[in-house]
Amino acid sequence: MAPGETSFLTFRLHGTIPAATGRELKAELRQAQVAGTDHRRAQKQFFARFDAVLDRAPTGPSYFENEKMAEVLAGEIMMLEETGFVVHGFAILPNHAHLVLHLPAASGLSFAKAIDLLHLRTGTNCRRLVRPKLPPEAEFWQVGWFEYEVQDEAELTRLLAYVRGNARQAGLPAWFQEWPYVNE
Repeated sequence: MAPGETSFLTFRLHGTIPAATGRELKAELRQAQVAGTDHRRAQKQFFARFDAVLDRAPTGPSYFENEKMAEVLAGEIMMLEETGFVVHGFAILPNHAHLVLHLPAASGLSFAKAIDLLHLRTGTNCRRLVRPKLPPEAEFWQVGWFEYEVQDEAELTRLLAYVRGNARQAGLPAWFQEWPYVNE
């Protein structure tokens, strides 16, 4: 993400997509790109399959079902605004989070450093809450994140609607859809 851009991001807890599934998804993305599929279309198709796996939660932790852990992540996301980002919206699901962020052109901020810091701070604080269940050497966040650059206002509107409706679409219970960690 470069200054002046808006991006849709998804990051997930470590171990939430089986390794074989992750390899299959990446291979499908590479095949689409080699076949000449438009880059943005290939990214959208990859994300749809990637997010569907996360929503089914076939494996791995679902720490954000715990409200205290979700509060930690929500607080850190909102702290991004205090550093100069514009948080258009976010949703925290049991094993991943979606954010729509804008990095103002004149901010002088580093997007990668901000997300790395968010991962570090939430990982450290959430680790304290699950200490008996998570050994100190275990990873909390999966390294990296999915990023998709928002092209225009219409796409921003569609992505924010997706973020707001993702818990319902994922089949999560009503209380999860109504909890305070869906922000717009």
